[in-house]
Amino acid sequence: MPTLSALPDPHVCEQARMSRDPRFDGLFFTAVTSTGIYCRPVCPAPAPKPRNVTYYASAAAAEAAGFRPCLRCRPELSPADGTWRRGDELVARALKLIDQGMLADQPLAALAARVHIGERQLRRLFVERLGAPPIGVHGTRRLLFAKQLLTETSLPITQVALAAGFGSLRRFNTSFREAYAMAPRDLRKRTVVADGDALTLRLHYRPPYDFVAMLDFLRGRALPGVEVVDASSYTRMFGPAEAPGWLRVSAWPGPATGNERGHALKLELHGGQPAALLQIVNRLRRMFDLDADPHTIAAALRSDARLRPLLRKRPGLRIPSGWDGFEIAVRAVIGQQVSVAAARTLTARLAQRLGTPLPEAFAARGLLHLFPLPEALAEADLGSLGLTRARAETVRGIARALLDGRVDFRAEATLEEFVERWTALPGIGPWTAHYIALRALGHPDAFPAEDLVLQRALPGDGSRLSAKALRAHADAWRPWRGYAVIQLWRDAMAPRPTAARRARAA
Repeated sequence: MPTLSALPDPHVCEQARMSRDPRFDGLFFTAVTSTGIYCRPVCPAPAPKPRNVTYYASAAAAEAAGFRPCLRCRPELSPADGTWRRGDELVARALKLIDQGMLADQPLAALAARVHIGERQLRRLFVERLGAPPIGVHGTRRLLFAKQLLTETSLPITQVALAAGFGSLRRFNTSFREAYAMAPRDLRKRTVVADGDALTLRLHYRPPYDFVAMLDFLRGRALPGVEVVDASSYTRMFGPAEAPGWLRVSAWPGPATGNERGHALKLELHGGQPAALLQIVNRLRRMFDLDADPHTIAAALRSDARLRPLLRKRPGLRIPSGWDGFEIAVRAVIGQQVSVAAARTLTARLAQRLGTPLPEAFAARGLLHLFPLPEALAEADLGSLGLTRARAETVRGIARALLDGRVDFRAEATLEEFVERWTALPGIGPWTAHYIALRALGHPDAFPAEDLVLQRALPGDGSRLSAKALRAHADAWRPWRGYAVIQLWRDAMAPRPTAARRARAA
């Protein structure tokens, strides 16, 4: 990924702040020197005078400068800057590791080693690009998540501290008070309306966002018994078999105006341990691609004549990732050279026979079993499932490779490293490796050039490009080739007008 500017031009920031443009939410923060508060660009409070405003590239930078988060616009609800959390740029890879909680129990030196850079150099890059060192980014991330839990849920403060990654309540209280000049309990003055036994959180994004298209894609690939996708929501099981939970993701209800502005999904969690909350939220943000910056992506792709009308027609398409990497990898292998519907049927059959059965209480929601773990498939007899002998051996080979560490879903790996390791496995070619990168990692530049649909969809005239020609054409789309894939796949799914309809239109 090319080097990118950490902060939009000040003139752009000023225009976005004055117009409360939601497209810039999370791309910068506005700090007000007269109040000591920092806000999102969409803050509904009266706009401060320009002479009292300073712009920062991240919430961590604003907090490092001594500013506290606004209680009205709530910076903890901002989508992350996807420019810095996606792809192969070094800061992006380090941020993904921070999002996974690496600095919670390991030193900065360990993070630097994982991305193959010196500790001092890593710190310098973070300060240069984000305005704060890695430790500051990690600390702000934890405190803002705690602030959201304190504001939106009735979780006990002890569990909030645990969910935010703090080992002790005393440490959490001290850090919160030092950063925000208030105790955690001070945010509990209003009553939180409970939604049954669910823990409900808002997951914000930058518009436009095509949630209907996202659900359409996931519905066509949903595994019966493991997940349920209807016209308005996505539901699935999660957690270990001995203590399973379930979640539902839907559009946040209410008008698209005012403080809420409607740019959020609603997460309802039933069950699950507090310590796993942040990991669950991060998984869902990746799965539903909530941190993407559609404005930046469209600017890079619209120069292509084939993509330009598709971007105008569906500006809110995102990369539909998956909940679990192994689940996606198995489905990718089973889906080699068969239709989407056939792959779904075979994968669902595998999950039903080899997955872990769930208590009957979940059956009413259509959730019957958990997807099998690699341990269950490494030596499993897959011959009766309808798979070819070669496909069955490749599925077993993936399970064994994950167990012995030959392949994985490491956040710090580059796309090239990921593809190289996966294609070293028997039965895994470039198409499968890139498909896994797209759907399991949500990698923005994954590009399965061997895909027959893409080879026919790009020309758009009935002809077909070779994989080599398609790859050469797509070089201009880097580092956002994955979004072009989704646009072309969606366009290929659209019904074409019949000859009679074309005649009537003429």
